Amino acid sequence: MTEADRKRFEDVLALVRPYLEADKGNIEFVSFEITTGVLELRFMGACRTCAMSAMTLRAGVERVVRRQLPEVRRVEAVP
Repeated sequence: MTEADRKRFEDVLALVRPYLEADKGNIEFVSFEITTGVLELRFMGACRTCAMSAMTLRAGVERVVRRQLPEVRRVEAVP
């Protein structure tokens, strides 16, 4: 992944960060697998132990990411 590609991913994640930060959480880019279209992210702060993190991932983060980055087919949270 090029530095420009990584910046694109970070810019999109910056769109959802304020919502996570409002609840004392955050999200971190881990990796993107071009062949499968899987984006791996890591929840941080309060998001790591939140019971709603799976819903946040699908209904919030994944929806925004897939709209902005069509090459992403799926978003997964990793520990």
